[in-house]
Amino acid sequence: MSDILDSIAYHYHERTKYAPETIAAKNKSLDWANQPSPFKEYKIGNNFDLRPYLANQSDNLQWIRLSKLLLCSYGLTAKLATMYGDSLYLRAAPSAGGLYPAEVYVISRNKSWLPSGLYNYQASNHSLVHFWSSEVWSELQSACFNHPALEETDIAIVTTAVFYRSAWRYEDRAYRRIFLDTGHLLGNIELAGAVNNYRPYLIGGFQDQKMNELLYLDSQQEGVICVIPLLDINKSSSANYEGKTALPSTSHVDYPVIPDGELLNYFHQATEIDKLEAEVFSPQEEENLLEDKYNFPFCSKISTKTNKQINWGKELSSLEDTILKRRSTRAYNGGSLTFDELKYLLDFTYQPQNYQQQGLDKNPDYFTLDLLETFIAVSGVTGLEEGCYYYAPKAQELRQIRFKNFRQELHFLCLGQNLGRDAGAIVFQTADLNKAVAQYGDRVYRYLHMDAGHLGQRLNLAAIRLDLGVSGIGGFFDDRVNQVLGIPTEEAVIYLTTLGRPA
Repeated sequence: MSDILDSIAYHYHERTKYAPETIAAKNKSLDWANQPSPFKEYKIGNNFDLRPYLANQSDNLQWIRLSKLLLCSYGLTAKLATMYGDSLYLRAAPSAGGLYPAEVYVISRNKSWLPSGLYNYQASNHSLVHFWSSEVWSELQSACFNHPALEETDIAIVTTAVFYRSAWRYEDRAYRRIFLDTGHLLGNIELAGAVNNYRPYLIGGFQDQKMNELLYLDSQQEGVICVIPLLDINKSSSANYEGKTALPSTSHVDYPVIPDGELLNYFHQATEIDKLEAEVFSPQEEENLLEDKYNFPFCSKISTKTNKQINWGKELSSLEDTILKRRSTRAYNGGSLTFDELKYLLDFTYQPQNYQQQGLDKNPDYFTLDLLETFIAVSGVTGLEEGCYYYAPKAQELRQIRFKNFRQELHFLCLGQNLGRDAGAIVFQTADLNKAVAQYGDRVYRYLHMDAGHLGQRLNLAAIRLDLGVSGIGGFFDDRVNQVLGIPTEEAVIYLTTLGRPA
């Protein structure tokens, strides 16, 4: 393979980094006259109103379950007034800048309760618009390389991204945020699926152009991001299927000079899949995934194991309530978390097997989770020394790599956001891009960010359940994070999640 350092994924990541020396040039005035709408309109099609099913005003359990699943995945949960007179509508899944680039589609085949064809979920009024009524399931299967989960069900969700919604504000770096946002959405779909007796399967490897054509998308404006078959647990077992969630793409090292403003679209097209590539892992590489990556010599090791789990209520009723009331915290009061609270947060996020008895999936789908690493900057956790720690999920322990109070540095690293300074702890998701691209090609950049967002959503919901504050941060001084916290230089910082006491 050609030099990984020259891959388009590595080039994109390096070029979209924030640095103190260049951040001012990136802060351009927003074009408010061309602010994109977060809602997509269809002029044709039949509308299916899903609102009556939220109050169980039907004997059709299938409609009730689908209605609640969509609401808890991406439905509207609040309306806020803005200084400009327009309203801002918040959704069940968070989005950077409240821009909501994701769209949610439903595909059905030959179901008596949901006619076959293509649907777009209209979050604005909680309805489905049936814009194509012909049978397309075989085309879906073909585009997804006949993933076995599609053979076992008759309904699937497809998430897409309308690129300009996020690029309007974040320009080329928006690609990162689009996939982080999608990861949060996938976290909701996983958990809301469990509440409504669906087992979602993630398909991140598919033929992009075929999927875009299937949904009649303009691939210059919008692209399919993930396909999610929904297995009805009431009718089938929840056994895992052999189909892979992630497939590799090629790694592009021969690309032209790409002007600013065109990098996002170029990179997305470079990560597309047209045909199946080689196998991802060798048997030896699979064995290496059984251990945590970093075991620093002479570092303090603190167990995070806990016998007590977050209680999500009878039939997961508290989980549904938590999803719908989740909000990103705007300010912390600087107070400390307890070590037990941090343990519960890590337990729910990284140890899903501990929640099987409550009705959650013990092995939910991710894409390349073993390529993500977790570091935690502790500023205020009672019973835990200040500093930076590596979290080893398999050993379930924290390994301290640096001793220091980082509050002021974290304030700086988070672009001067007080959330960084006042949080009790900040969780950093990182990945070795060289290693990742070597295994999955340039498409791995999508997978890493979706997995980081997925973990971030579990952190979000666990924090809200514990009455803590939580907020993700996608804008930070990339390289300075490694320097300040002592994170190994090969680890590219993907995402930050701040945790603290809400002000």
